[in-house]
Amino acid sequence: MFQVDSVFNRDRFLLRQKLMTLSEKYDVCDDHGDPILFIERPTHWARSLLAILAGFVATVVMIVLLALLLSVMPENLQWPVFLVGTLAACGVVLAVIVLISPKRHVTIYRDASKQEPLIKIIQEKKFEWFTATFTVRDLKGDLARFRKNYLYDILRKRWHCYRPDGSLLCVAKEDSILLSLLRRFLEPLMWVLRTNFIILEGNSDRQIGEFNRKFTLLDRYVLDMSADLNRYLDRRIALALGVMLDTGEGR
Repeated sequence: MFQVDSVFNRDRFLLRQKLMTLSEKYDVCDDHGDPILFIERPTHWARSLLAILAGFVATVVMIVLLALLLSVMPENLQWPVFLVGTLAACGVVLAVIVLISPKRHVTIYRDASKQEPLIKIIQEKKFEWFTATFTVRDLKGDLARFRKNYLYDILRKRWHCYRPDGSLLCVAKEDSILLSLLRRFLEPLMWVLRTNFIILEGNSDRQIGEFNRKFTLLDRYVLDMSADLNRYLDRRIALALGVMLDTGEGR
């Protein structure tokens, strides 16, 4: 039987995001502050900049083509052709950017040497309308799938976590509907109204964990699964979820 690595046999994980790096990197520490894991989500700056440049070139080309087309159109057709052409141009530019842009996977390593990957969080698609989907995998296969609907962000941010068979495993959402609304309207005070999350078992209201940002100038987070006494949620999945609650939210 496959044994889960003992490094995940704990209820609390401290995440410290590294600054002044091109990629998003985190040290994962135990309660004593000792590093136990290393996480990286490459930014792929060169390819991302290439995608932006290609999008700009595509925009210029589409504008020129549309202008040429309008110049030979009868006046009564110019307005509908302009509308259709503009929509088509936007679609082409978006397609070019998505085609060149890289997927941004996340890898959890044994340590900063990155010689031993333990968990991968795979970005399923480069672009989805209003949603984002990620698959969590270890060396043996899929562990879970995360799905975020950005429309929920209007009121209260949340992530759904599903088992490989598609059944709901847990839900992570902002700690309070009242605080979430205050964060929307008082965005300049976000450093005071830190965005914290609670983790709920399945469709129930039973809280099994929380992901809190510490009140510091640097990005420090605490994933606390102490309330999950029966270890309902695999700690590998819990840690992967915690990472996405930061990098997946663009914080």
